[in-house]
Amino acid sequence: METLRLKLSLTDEEIRKLSEMLGREPNTLELLMVDAEWSEHCSYKSSKPLLKGFLTEGERVILGPGYDAGVLDLGNSYILTIHIESHNHPSAIDPYGGAATGIGGVVRDILSMGTRPIALLDVLRFGRIDKSNHSKWLFKNVIKGIADYGNCIGVPTIAGEIEFDECFERNCLVDVVCLGLGKRENLTLSLAQDEGDSIILVGGRTGRDGIKGASFASKTLADEEDRSVVQIPDPFTKKLLIEATLEAVATGRVKGLKDLGGGGLSCALSEVADKGNSGLIINLDKIPLREEDMNEIEIMLSESQERMLFVVEKGYEYEIGKIFEKYGLNFSVIGKVCKDGYLNLKNKERLVSRIPVKILANAPIIYRESKEPPLKEFENIEKPSLDLDWNKVLKRLLSNPSIASKAWVYEQYDHEVGVRTVIKPGFSDASVLRIPHGKFIAVKADGNSKHCNLDPYNGSAGILSEACRNVICVGAEPMAFVDHMQFGDPGNPEVFWYFSQAVKGMADYSKHLNIPCVGGKVSFYNEDEVTKKAIKPSPIACVIGLIEREEQIKRIEANYNDSIFLLGITKDEMGGSEYYEFIHNLVGGLCPKVNFEFDKTLFKALKEAIKKDLVKSLHDLSKGGLAIALAELCIFNNRGIKVNLDSLPRKTNRVDEILFSESHSRFLIIPRKGRIKELKNLFEEKGIPFVRIGKVYGEELDIFFQGRNLIKLGLDDLLKPYHESIPKIMGDLE
Repeated sequence: METLRLKLSLTDEEIRKLSEMLGREPNTLELLMVDAEWSEHCSYKSSKPLLKGFLTEGERVILGPGYDAGVLDLGNSYILTIHIESHNHPSAIDPYGGAATGIGGVVRDILSMGTRPIALLDVLRFGRIDKSNHSKWLFKNVIKGIADYGNCIGVPTIAGEIEFDECFERNCLVDVVCLGLGKRENLTLSLAQDEGDSIILVGGRTGRDGIKGASFASKTLADEEDRSVVQIPDPFTKKLLIEATLEAVATGRVKGLKDLGGGGLSCALSEVADKGNSGLIINLDKIPLREEDMNEIEIMLSESQERMLFVVEKGYEYEIGKIFEKYGLNFSVIGKVCKDGYLNLKNKERLVSRIPVKILANAPIIYRESKEPPLKEFENIEKPSLDLDWNKVLKRLLSNPSIASKAWVYEQYDHEVGVRTVIKPGFSDASVLRIPHGKFIAVKADGNSKHCNLDPYNGSAGILSEACRNVICVGAEPMAFVDHMQFGDPGNPEVFWYFSQAVKGMADYSKHLNIPCVGGKVSFYNEDEVTKKAIKPSPIACVIGLIEREEQIKRIEANYNDSIFLLGITKDEMGGSEYYEFIHNLVGGLCPKVNFEFDKTLFKALKEAIKKDLVKSLHDLSKGGLAIALAELCIFNNRGIKVNLDSLPRKTNRVDEILFSESHSRFLIIPRKGRIKELKNLFEEKGIPFVRIGKVYGEELDIFFQGRNLIKLGLDDLLKPYHESIPKIMGDLE
């Protein structure tokens, strides 16, 4: 037992508690199954008490957190499912396979609800690819893994977000969001409840890959790790599995579905039984194996890919089996539902484990210590000199990989397969998909580890605000979101303080604006044993918005002589800005703060303006601030802009803060011709600053302030650094 304990993520106290709960010592198989299910990756044992602070109910919410995916009502009997997953540790070891299997896992989660996967988003974090060959290698192979898998299964990758920072050098983050579409009558849950129903395992054979993957993801990353913990992707089997699953669900005889992800059969079996308040009798010798000499432990802990667990109504096994045969998929009836509340595992009629489902599926909660780190010392920093060439600064920021065009990435993806994509990646603030009954959905994911590193509460609230603003920019009304919280070791009180503040910031914002959270993920232990350094706090929010009519869709459009207005207030909030950290290597200052009530008023006003068709185009201000937003308006439309910032609503007179502050709740707006007065009255009535700063004019970006021409750059001067930065770094351009 002592040797075994060294390989477990369980603590000695948890092992003692397990024995007390069982009333006996667990055998080795049971101990390892509990190790997987009680891992942070599967159980959320450290985070559950805090996650209860999220708003999880809303007008369109059918199912919130606690299922394989959140479910939203789109009307006309259509439902949208959404889930987010990470594959951080596997991608750090094997970037191609780790990223590909991350896609595979989240697609199965959507499939488990009886819905068709229709779109993917990837949110990625890497070290400085302009400084590190290791990070370039990770970046290149993660993108290739995502592209190859998504393209093979015919699910478009339509949006994403990428950030580069030295803290991710050894701990890249690979998060994937999947959206699904289906009919409400076909909604299927991950539970087994009726006695006598059959348990059928379908898809790939069970092998030795991925064994103890859940436990691996619940420890810090060691210098050398066994690559066997990384699963092997098989997108061609996945494509067949998608079609077979949806056809089987349409029969009405599938009463439960569960993907085999983290923890493999141990977690899938215990969780469907726990949800259904039932028990299971499972015959391990009926499971199709890739290698004949596998033992019970390997079978139960394997995380081999492309496997789904079906709960099929008793008497309909043959009908469902014929569907799997048609698609050439391996399948086997491996057991049945019983009512004793135990997971009964047999191997050739020999009982090898009998453990209560409630114990296996429900880890004891850990109440972690929290301690605020000394962040105040970062607030009062010496501000940088203003004796700079602002043309050079802007060009350098445009070449910053976190800001520069991500075309090198998304051009590797098939983002149009399925013919639903209306606004593609790289063409607006969010992507837009067409759904069958004449409506549209917008989706965008955002994060900002630099802000959260200085102020996790306001940084995390700001992330959700930004994601909401981005879907508003394409004409959508935010209706729900999923989150992903990524941090270091929760046993470190300062790390846990960051986590608790980030959760509270996002939860408070969501409740104030009545935008429910319908699912999420927590990923701890994102640090390594060599450097002993954790990543910066990296929460993510992915917001889904609804667009009722096609004419409400907004794009970043600018024609000559269009007036450009700025909505919102620019403040001296430079902490965590790309300008401070990328240009000056300066960490500190005040992090931008969101005014919750102002956002509530602002979003309502924008909803009214869009509904009345007063707005031609909107563009959110975020990374890089006003100067970057103006440059992007030029780049996206291949037109010049002339602006004067003297009348800018602001709480600063410093040139760098006016140009590059990342204050929240600001938009560039181009009104409809002849509707400016009406639009201005709308915002003024609600106390929202709204001023004309310039127009679309000429072939240059001209920015004036207090009689000075701060920036004067031709279109080529903007286009070149923006479009060529990442290809140059990755060696595609000389």
